[in-house]
Amino acid sequence: MGKYFGTDGVRGVANRELTPELAYQLGRFGAYVLTKDRQPSDGKARVVVGRDTRLSGKMLESALISGLLSVGVDALRLGVISTPGVAYLTQELEASAGIMISASHNPFEDNGIKFFGSNGFKLSDELEDAIEELLNGGADSLPRPEGAGIGRVEDRLDASRLYLSHLRSTIQTDLCGMDIVVDCANGAASQLAPALLRDLGADVTALHIDPDGTNINVQCGSTRPERLQREVVQRQSHLGLAFDGDADRLIAVDENGELVDGDQILCICGSYMKEKGELKGNAVVTTVMSNIGFFKALEKLDIQAKKTRVGDRYVMEAMREEGYNLGGEQSGHIIFLDHNTTGDGMLTALQLLRVVKEKGITLSELARTMRKYPQILLNVQVSEKEGWERNPAIKREIEAVEKELGSEGRVLVRPSGTEPLIRVMAEGPDATELERHVHRIADVIRDELAVQA
Repeated sequence: MGKYFGTDGVRGVANRELTPELAYQLGRFGAYVLTKDRQPSDGKARVVVGRDTRLSGKMLESALISGLLSVGVDALRLGVISTPGVAYLTQELEASAGIMISASHNPFEDNGIKFFGSNGFKLSDELEDAIEELLNGGADSLPRPEGAGIGRVEDRLDASRLYLSHLRSTIQTDLCGMDIVVDCANGAASQLAPALLRDLGADVTALHIDPDGTNINVQCGSTRPERLQREVVQRQSHLGLAFDGDADRLIAVDENGELVDGDQILCICGSYMKEKGELKGNAVVTTVMSNIGFFKALEKLDIQAKKTRVGDRYVMEAMREEGYNLGGEQSGHIIFLDHNTTGDGMLTALQLLRVVKEKGITLSELARTMRKYPQILLNVQVSEKEGWERNPAIKREIEAVEKELGSEGRVLVRPSGTEPLIRVMAEGPDATELERHVHRIADVIRDELAVQA
């Protein structure tokens, strides 16, 4: 039995692991699972399909849509659009499901296929398992309608307009007088983000907006914002905004060229939402990997911090279960649940700009809400991850470091979800001290769980 779905859909090198044949099957089996119990009032199930700017996107889109049509499901083709745009339009267009073709911040050779349910949320494990069961089931016995029963393709040329209109409606503030540099990563935001910001009155300098199929995320975007930092300072702009390839993340740059990451954005927006009476449950949801300075800042702001496992799906689960409306990760994947059902870089940009404009102070001043502690991360290769937490020697070393750090620092040790690695992370006020602590723990892990020669 093969395992296809990872933490964020099905991914792989396009035309190697993620082949057109697999895309066809995912379209066919996914459409069957997601539409068999949900027929719209007009009797014809439909699925929205979007993609980013990767060279392989059209190839996979064609194969995937063929799979949808083969089970009698209509495809609403959105073209190049962000992942959160697909999530929003799945609901707005009353589709049975949404599918995004993207590998987010990964290199252009990679691609992925991500599903959303009719409510715009990522699929449950049960639905993913149902699709995988069909993929692993051998002979394909699903219906094959003929004649007029075959699905149709409709190009939704209004998709971007509908999505951008929704984003504009989430703030009542114009951006007139703001000078902004935006890095679109040669990805899905290349046409969308500059148009959105200019429509709201901002003076925009747009970088990396010429996708050629191979330059998505190359030396640009939220994972490589160095040019953006330089441009903000050289142009004396108010701030900079960097998206990743599918525009579901945002990293900001203040007027001094300093990075403002997801933890800081959550603090800024959470504090302002609390002031406005908009922060549901007086809480922000994040993962255990957020900086210790984030948790200390929320404590001073009298806002609860709700911690989850690493991964935006766990953040979302906690938000939905407990009724919270703000959550996210240090990487810039921020969820404003009142406005969309997944992390949304352009939505996050607007919410951050709203605070800057309405407060009338610089982003660097707002970022000082949180003191960012040095964070050292070391990956230790091991022969076996299972049971590491019960190893007495490892446990003793972790406890000794925690005692030395006291309330001004912390240690987080966890196994990689996909590789034979144990990740050792420490935070505190002194980076040199942290290096020493992390290597102490790593040395013990190597001794106890050494890779076999």
